Amino acid sequence: MNQPNTQTGPTASWYAQAILALLTSVLLDLCFPLAGPMPAWQGAIAWIALVPLLFATLRPRAFAQRRYLRNTALTGYLSGIVWYVLNSYWIYRTMNFYAGVPPWGAAGILVLYSLVLGLYFGLFAWAVALIHKRLGLIPALCLAPILWPAVEILAYHLTRVPWDQLGYAQVDNFWLTRIAPWAGTYGIATVIVTGNVLFTIALLKVGWPTQALQGFEWGRISSKLPKISARISLGWLAAAILFCGILQIGSWTPPPKAPTSATALLLQVDLGTQNIPRTPGYTWQGDMARFSAASMQDCRPYLPGIPNLVHKTIHPNCTAASSPDPDVIVWPEAPSPWLDEDPSFRADMGTLAKTTHAGIIAGDVAEQYFLRNGKPASAIYNSASVFAANGKYIGRYDKIHLVPFGEYLPYPKLFFWAGALVDQVGQFTHGWRYLTFPIHQHRYGIFICYESVFSNEVRIFAKNGAQVFVNISDDAWYGNTSAPWQHLNMARMRAIENHRWILLDTNNGITSAIDPQGRVTQSVPRNKFTALVARYGFEKNLTFYTRYGDIYAFTCAAISLAALALAITRRQPA
Repeated sequence: MNQPNTQTGPTASWYAQAILALLTSVLLDLCFPLAGPMPAWQGAIAWIALVPLLFATLRPRAFAQRRYLRNTALTGYLSGIVWYVLNSYWIYRTMNFYAGVPPWGAAGILVLYSLVLGLYFGLFAWAVALIHKRLGLIPALCLAPILWPAVEILAYHLTRVPWDQLGYAQVDNFWLTRIAPWAGTYGIATVIVTGNVLFTIALLKVGWPTQALQGFEWGRISSKLPKISARISLGWLAAAILFCGILQIGSWTPPPKAPTSATALLLQVDLGTQNIPRTPGYTWQGDMARFSAASMQDCRPYLPGIPNLVHKTIHPNCTAASSPDPDVIVWPEAPSPWLDEDPSFRADMGTLAKTTHAGIIAGDVAEQYFLRNGKPASAIYNSASVFAANGKYIGRYDKIHLVPFGEYLPYPKLFFWAGALVDQVGQFTHGWRYLTFPIHQHRYGIFICYESVFSNEVRIFAKNGAQVFVNISDDAWYGNTSAPWQHLNMARMRAIENHRWILLDTNNGITSAIDPQGRVTQSVPRNKFTALVARYGFEKNLTFYTRYGDIYAFTCAAISLAALALAITRRQPA
């Protein structure tokens, strides 16, 4: 009756690794918004979120397994799959409720998404394990903070879905985000993984957690608690707590207030998600009149921070003669029937601009006609039209990064079946020019919705002269899930990286003004027809990140490739 031998064999060891992998998935999910805004303290979980996965990868019993590299890669892959399901659960609701995909199809899309992106976690765990096996434990621990951003930059460029990278977990940490104007979120991720490595080093000196997990002797855990303090490397544990604790103080250190010199009116139209029927001659004048009237009410209450985190509403003195007129009026991306080329739309926008003496940026659709192989053809763009304060049409920005399965069907021959599943799938054509537009002698850079997650490309607007960013978005597709709040935090990081104000105007929220430190200075509640009258400023200086982009992440990638090449060509040390 040698039960312990069975429990501590390869099967039990894999179970232990799987439990540790799942623990990382759960902890990592807690580092990001769940179904509402994320309090600053929640980001502190990031300091220990990767510890279970690192411990599962580097613990001696795992290292002694015959198929160590394969098992470790599978452990990381499992962690990644579960993490993406937890973090992006909103994909199911978006596909099912808003896009009309049957439940089985929506679940399949979420699982497929997680199966693909989860591979990056498996790659990270495998790379750490390979370096551990061939170069030793110390090189593996030292290189883990470099390997993580290297994998993230690979995901950015390979699968093009850099959603909720690790660095966003500390978007509220004023001290850590000082790294972003130099190295982007990748530099922040390096610091976070370093903290996790310090805790992992302390745990690697402990035999008890491994034995408890592998033997599943849950009833005996309490009896072993008194022995833990004698077996942990107290020096490393103290160093980890000190390192992470001091840096986490930055989450409660308010950044200095950014100066303001202009006023924007951001209209939140709250249209819902269904496409509006376009019948011949239909101009939607009723809603045009309603939106235009709301755009002239330039004194409104607002929240002095992120909705649901601040509950005090500010009511400006609307009788004051000094109430500033808006310099720019922004209408969001929304399911509207307006066409950029429509003469009535341009006339109405021009009239509104001349009446308010404000520049206007309005989300719409543009259609371009041309000849293809000698036959008439057309292309449709998700766009933002820009009007000067004198009513003159300046031009438009065409969205460059379209949402796959939402605005276009990627690889249509491969995903031929998806057109029937996704009732609302669009047929948009992507733009290609990172344009900036002059309004009142200042230049504005515009990006639309999902484009805010592409850090290395948003910076190009600032590099091309944008002194302020305008992000128009239709977040109604996300519903009341975590996605709008995750989206907000990623936009906040773009402000920090480029040291620019962002005017975030959404269909149904979270409409807000974000200062160059990433702080939401003003906002309005979600899911209501309203407008935000917000103060903002202009910035001219270019940060290192704006000038050179992801040079730090690519350096991490080069170091990682060199280390992996060395590990592959070298035998395991004796």
